Amino acid sequence: MLENKTLLITGGTGSFGTAVLHRFLHTDHFSEIRIFSRDEKKQDDMRNIYKNTKIKYYVGDVRDYNSIEPATRGVDYIFHAAALKQVPSCEFFPMQAVKTNVEGTQNVIRAASLNKVQKVICLSTDKAAYPINAMGISKAMMEKVAVAEARNLTDTVVCLTRYGNVMASRGSVIPLFLNQIQKGEPITITDPNMSRFFMSLEDAVDLVLFAFKHANPGDLFVNKAPAGSIGDLAKALIEMTGKEVPIKIIGTRHGEKLYETLCTREEMMKAEDMGDFYRIPADNRDLNYAKYISEGEEDISRVEDYHSHNTEQQGVEGLKKLISTLPLIRKEIFGEDVMQYPY
Repeated sequence: MLENKTLLITGGTGSFGTAVLHRFLHTDHFSEIRIFSRDEKKQDDMRNIYKNTKIKYYVGDVRDYNSIEPATRGVDYIFHAAALKQVPSCEFFPMQAVKTNVEGTQNVIRAASLNKVQKVICLSTDKAAYPINAMGISKAMMEKVAVAEARNLTDTVVCLTRYGNVMASRGSVIPLFLNQIQKGEPITITDPNMSRFFMSLEDAVDLVLFAFKHANPGDLFVNKAPAGSIGDLAKALIEMTGKEVPIKIIGTRHGEKLYETLCTREEMMKAEDMGDFYRIPADNRDLNYAKYISEGEEDISRVEDYHSHNTEQQGVEGLKKLISTLPLIRKEIFGEDVMQYPY
């Protein structure tokens, strides 16, 4: 199905984009992989590292329809990963999150539809479920835009994936904690009781590929990820490094939640259990508003959200086992010679 096809990855110089690139670069899947991003420096770094003619580079911004549209010509599949995803920066610059995460997604989908791309997989986040911060709100709106666009397309299938914290991705806490430990500085934690879902970049790619194979228009896919507390994560890293450093509680940052939700209870009402994943089909009700009033969901009050506080907690030992497979940990703690993302 994927042989001799062309793949476009928006935000292709980021952690997820390079994980996808690693998965497919040396396989028969995809004869061409296009990397689309606004960062010419990272593109040049990738060009010099990989030196592979299978990769084509496009400088542009998803905010600019005239830059993304030409990049979608002749493309069969799109992984849409371009996003602003740092919670504090989106709090201070919310319209920047809207322009990239919401308007940018609409630009990608409409360009894909114009050029008859077969499938577009849009990447979302657990922060889009019951969002309280600008990043999560913009991603929730991104999901709504994708589903709305999916309803009206005939040649292009648009679907979504939603996942939790990707361990050791750029800007995440594991590289921060590890750097603080190595410098002998206190580990700075906002709240040790905060829980999060944890998944590797490989898990994130697996989720997208599952959606790629099984998606109907407007579907949202979620994987059943392990969860743990930030306090236990810090203790796990301290024990793995064998260094004694204090933990400093600095208080909750702008827009942070105590726990993250992967599926709301409204979504769990209609979720299809597919083993390691949930499929949440699109809400395809029309604009006959009487249905919203007269046809309620009697059982919804008896359904729980799927969130990082009510799923099995890994604890310190479980988190040590989980993070020991990460390239960053294998290199920095175990001294293995492994390639790290984003390169």
